[in-house]
Amino acid sequence: MSERVTAAHLALAGALADKAAATIRRYFRSGLTVESKADETPVTVADREAEAEMRALIEARFPDHGVLGEEHGRTRPEADYVWVLDPIDGTKSFISGVPLFGTLIALTFKGTPVLGVIDQPILRERWLGAEGRKTTLNGKPIATRACSTVGDATLYATAPDMFAGTDAQAFARVRQGVKLARYGADCYAYGLLAAGFVDLVVEAGLKPYDYCALVPVIEGAGGEMSDWAGEALTLRSDGRVIAAGDPALAAATRSALAGK
Repeated sequence: MSERVTAAHLALAGALADKAAATIRRYFRSGLTVESKADETPVTVADREAEAEMRALIEARFPDHGVLGEEHGRTRPEADYVWVLDPIDGTKSFISGVPLFGTLIALTFKGTPVLGVIDQPILRERWLGAEGRKTTLNGKPIATRACSTVGDATLYATAPDMFAGTDAQAFARVRQGVKLARYGADCYAYGLLAAGFVDLVVEAGLKPYDYCALVPVIEGAGGEMSDWAGEALTLRSDGRVIAAGDPALAAATRSALAGK
């Protein structure tokens, strides 16, 4: 375990996931009302309630830590430690009754993700990644699979329309080169990558609460996650991400995106 991630941090991450999961399971396929946010994306009482409950736990255990959440904004963003929360990543799947969404919980230290959880509360699958540890799925170590070339890769992205302008052209070069392309799994695709079932995820337009939790999970399973230029992801990244199970595939994907 690294000096930046303690047993207390890991214990809180698990408690946060447990708390959010109980709330989300209660609302799943319940016919709840769906609202639209200012950006026209959907939100429900389950999103808001699950995040509020997680924030309350953080305040109780680490009142000096910051919090960045999709639904309730920023608290103490200048703190060294900041928890980054997405109570339901994949709300469109959630409201459609499809269990391909997840709760994302990250802990960042000075802007760098050092701990991450992907929790699928309906399937009861939980990925845990942390600096200095091997990634686990329901407590068992997992690893990415070898795939060094784009032509052999299984690719995921949340949706093809998340790419615009030159980003769309760049993604098309990768999409046309892979063996298989799939869409619609949101954060669950990254869990599949960490477990060795998917080789590559390429996305754009993500926010910190969409990607911070994924970084320790992917890297702790032997994969690589970066922005499109190969730079490490932080709270200040531009939201264009590559996750690859094989570092050689990550390099090949960056070249394809750049048109090289």
